[in-house]
Amino acid sequence: MERAGVVTTVSGNSEGDALYALRRSLNDPEKVLQSWDPNLVNPCTWFHITCNQDNRVTRLDLGNSKLSGHLVPELGKLEHLQYLELYKNNIQGTIPAEIGNLKSLISLDLYNNNITGKIPSTLGKLKNLVFLRLNDNRLTGRIPRELIGVSSLKVVDVSNNNLCGTIPTTGPFEHIPLNNFENNPLLEGPELMGLASYDTNCT
Repeated sequence: MERAGVVTTVSGNSEGDALYALRRSLNDPEKVLQSWDPNLVNPCTWFHITCNQDNRVTRLDLGNSKLSGHLVPELGKLEHLQYLELYKNNIQGTIPAEIGNLKSLISLDLYNNNITGKIPSTLGKLKNLVFLRLNDNRLTGRIPRELIGVSSLKVVDVSNNNLCGTIPTTGPFEHIPLNNFENNPLLEGPELMGLASYDTNCT
């Protein structure tokens, strides 16, 4: 039994370290992250964090918290995370490719921020992802074709960005309404299989 206790502590620590790395990279004028104390081995006691019965972090909920700063690659260590809610802040920088390591992720909500760069192709590894809301940012580049393989996807919203290329039409994208792609000036219409080159307008 003692051994199990040790393992829990170690896993709690690595998750705590990852979350504390996020805290250090964010500006927090409302002090919503004040409870994120690196001296507490287990981050399950911190505000805005939800854990499962094994004390693994399953939800990070910091929507609408006036945060700025950027996301960190350490987020990829939260392997039990199901909900990553960081919408309606002023987060800048890029989406770390390491988010693709969050195998349990169901919901990735980064909408209404100032995020730049490309949508990482590693998101195609998130085989449980249902909600991908990246609208109202400043993302560029293509919609990664790797997302076609995520059959669980029900909601994809990338409207109000600077994406380019064409809109995928296969896999989960068959059922995503076109207005979830609007207001991307360089984004062409739906991909015509075999006809429209998917690199149009993309440098």
